[in-house]
Amino acid sequence: MSSCDASTDLVASPGLPRSPDGAPVFAEPWHAQAFAMTVHLHARAVFDWTEWAESLSAEVHRPERAEDGSDYFDAWVAALTDLLERKGLADRETVEALRESWQRAAEATPHGAPIELSNDPMRV
Repeated sequence: MSSCDASTDLVASPGLPRSPDGAPVFAEPWHAQAFAMTVHLHARAVFDWTEWAESLSAEVHRPERAEDGSDYFDAWVAALTDLLERKGLADRETVEALRESWQRAAEATPHGAPIELSNDPMRV
């Protein structure tokens, strides 16, 4: 798990996974990055917490979501994407193209090496 280095009151959120020393942790680095992006965008007044909560709640409660919550951060990213799209800051096609590029980069990266977008063999 990776630590969250966010300097925000959100680190006091109930239910946030924690390390033995009490620091927030995430199961995957991209979970922490999605969380940090959301905090950053909120701090820049891109959206308020009510908008975020409504977007995340709608996504988490979709019928196709895992009942055990194992796809929570997939829902998180989908909610963030949807919110940014509704605000005119991102379009779904660009987000999907980047997701696919990151996936190809991950598949082309040797085990243990950092995944970089430049590793995508199809990236121009």
